[in-house]
Amino acid sequence: MNAARIVVLIIALGAGGVAAYLASSSSSKQPAAKAPEPTINVVDVLIAKADIPLGQVVSAEQMQWQSWPADSAGTNFIRRSDRPDAVKQIAGAIARSPFTAGEPIREAKLVKGNGSGFMAAILPAGMRAVSTEISPETGAGGFILPNDRVDVILSRRDRSDQTGGSEGANSEIILTNVRVLAIDQLPREKDGQNSVVGKTATLELRPDEAETLARARQSGTISLALRSLADATAETNNDISRRTSVNVVRYGVSTTASAK
Repeated sequence: MNAARIVVLIIALGAGGVAAYLASSSSSKQPAAKAPEPTINVVDVLIAKADIPLGQVVSAEQMQWQSWPADSAGTNFIRRSDRPDAVKQIAGAIARSPFTAGEPIREAKLVKGNGSGFMAAILPAGMRAVSTEISPETGAGGFILPNDRVDVILSRRDRSDQTGGSEGANSEIILTNVRVLAIDQLPREKDGQNSVVGKTATLELRPDEAETLARARQSGTISLALRSLADATAETNNDISRRTSVNVVRYGVSTTASAK
């Protein structure tokens, strides 16, 4: 065998080896078959299309249907499969609490006015809206806003003796952890303001508490003390056990009466 044939044979063997190597490398780099992705069951849930503030009448244009994971859709969410006409049914209701854009619509935060005024529509059952005069001095400098919680303080002057000599001041908390419904005619904050100087504050009271406030207004000066958000929330959670008695002021004498 001459040298030329040997060279050709070597080249052929080398080319074959390179081809086999490349073929094995390309086959080993092929991506593995992907496992099928798990399917997610979704339902159409009614949500707020835009922010809906407290007290606003909800229109159909402010609501829309959105796909929602079925496992995450709460039982109080409104589903299209259950109520396809929900948008039409809810339109015209008043927002008892604000909604943020994208938040599911829940009927617990809505109330049908049925021709009543706004305050009567949002007032919880069994409660009364009672207004009292305030000023910057008796209203925490204007930092009390709607939905804040306050203590109601009665201040009055008492004569220290029967001869009409000197007078002394007496103050006491007659109601605690009371919700402020509105300052003047504002039932909610406006444009992110952090203070409102008003002349009246409307409070959410039970009937017996309304009587207590009415008597106190005839006895002296009413002041509102703003409560910390943390304190107000903690006491609100124990509201039933806390507000089982009220302090009644009659003819200048304070007595404790059981709430009914």
